[in-house]
Amino acid sequence: MSILERWTDRRTRLMNRFHARRAARAAAATGFQSNPEPRTVGSFARGRQLAAGNLMFAGHLIEAPKTVLWDIIPPDQAFEEETHSFAWLDDMAAVSELHTRKAAQEWVWGWIERYGDGSGPGWLPELTGRRMIRLVHHALMLLRGRNAEQTEQFYRALAAHAHFLSRRWHATPACLPRIEALTGLLYAGLSLQGMDRFVEPARKALAQECAREIDADGGIITRNPEELLEVFTLLTWAAAALEEAGKTVDDDLRNAIQRIAPILRSLRHSDGALARFHGGGRGIEGRLEQALAASGVRKRKTDGLAMGFARLSAGRTSLIIDAAPPPVKEASYNAHASTLAFELTSGRRPLIVNCGSGAIFGEEWRRAGRATPSHSTLCLDGYSSARLGKESNVRGATREMLEDAPKTTPTQLSLTSDGVRFEGGHDGYVSTHGLTHARILEMTSDGRGVAGEDMLLAIDPPHKATFDTRMNATLLEGIPFQIRFHLHPEVDAELDLGGTAVSMVLKSGEIWVFRHDSKAELTIEPSVYLEKGRLRPRGAQQIVLSGRAMEYATSIRWSLAKAHDTAIAIRDVGEVEAEEPI
Repeated sequence: MSILERWTDRRTRLMNRFHARRAARAAAATGFQSNPEPRTVGSFARGRQLAAGNLMFAGHLIEAPKTVLWDIIPPDQAFEEETHSFAWLDDMAAVSELHTRKAAQEWVWGWIERYGDGSGPGWLPELTGRRMIRLVHHALMLLRGRNAEQTEQFYRALAAHAHFLSRRWHATPACLPRIEALTGLLYAGLSLQGMDRFVEPARKALAQECAREIDADGGIITRNPEELLEVFTLLTWAAAALEEAGKTVDDDLRNAIQRIAPILRSLRHSDGALARFHGGGRGIEGRLEQALAASGVRKRKTDGLAMGFARLSAGRTSLIIDAAPPPVKEASYNAHASTLAFELTSGRRPLIVNCGSGAIFGEEWRRAGRATPSHSTLCLDGYSSARLGKESNVRGATREMLEDAPKTTPTQLSLTSDGVRFEGGHDGYVSTHGLTHARILEMTSDGRGVAGEDMLLAIDPPHKATFDTRMNATLLEGIPFQIRFHLHPEVDAELDLGGTAVSMVLKSGEIWVFRHDSKAELTIEPSVYLEKGRLRPRGAQQIVLSGRAMEYATSIRWSLAKAHDTAIAIRDVGEVEAEEPI
């Protein structure tokens, strides 16, 4: 981090602290304009765990029954921020039990007594916006049974949040953090008596942010599907709050919602979960369906890429491909080297996946999750298709940006006589090896088969010269490559047909078979599956095709197909797992 970045970060923290202290001295709100209704979806299972003292935040589990949350020393910054966001209120509100409500009330008033004066780490604009939304959503539950003094403390805290957001929302990073802050400010103006003056500035600023940060196709610059879902959810909440208050919903806000909805439908697998790319996960259970229903938008994207992703779907099978260059500069703080990687889901069961973001498991896992070998695509000579480079301060943390990433990614989607076809390529290895990676994927019209071909091509004379230099360095033994197909942890795989195929069994009972037509070596190797809500990475398997590029053109063909004796439709009604497994 440069001296300028350190100084800017220090100044931002000092100004947040100054304005938080000032806001804490504001007069208390006098009540709500109308009874607020919760819009958030919480996890019943997680709510009961929290009330029992099993506190799991940011990948850390702390067992502390009958302990106020703020008496616990946070193990890291991510844990601290998650607790101060109050997102846990959604889960505790989902449990209609007296002791859970009392625990939630104790935590909220404990925070007010300890940090309500503007002190502590929770006074970041985006965290304050997140907290404000939850406090308003669940106000009726929180105020039930409270005395006059406690009620006045609650309203004073809400007023402090509103005043702080009005002064500091502009200091947040663009897109999701700023939309969180502005939505919180809008909620304050619409919900609290005496705060009407905040409505217009928040409404206009939110509309401007939508026009600036949501592109013409409905995507965001980070290309993170889960982050897009969070943005979409906040915008639908803001629009609903404005409509219920009889206020005008700006065209920029309404149009952003209408553009985003079809993109999210394209990024949703057949099991209802989001594709996991560029730091994003599957999405909070039920969040996507609720947001799409609340938006009232029924359109689907019928052609082209969705935020740089291509979708093939037929029958009960969905396949989503990263078909565009990764984000660049500051937007790449969480991006992955995943160009041309894909995920495949059959019915309710993921089959081919990417490892996912390892951020909650520490910096080493975070870096590993961003590398090309953690994705279901080709990796050349141990290199990622984009490399981690310069560190910069982004969203309050030091992050490594992607550099030397693919710049050209030609793609084409077309119909075939028996299905759909994707063709794409990227130049991420041209500068290092002179080779372009091209990938063709075809899905049959019934969704029971996928045929793939990966090619390494030295196209132009300068590229061939780079390739020759690399070949000479290997004493003409060829440039090694691996094509990886990471399997979901619930998929059982084993080599079949004398080591020439891999049989994969899903929990639904479906059987898929992987084959290839090349000189590459086929193996099954260990892998990991990185997901939120777990204490550690889950063990998994991966199919690996290993070979060497010896010429200017190398081609590897492979296929994935359901076994012939697998029914067209299987009644998949297996036991539903806990929503927040640990």
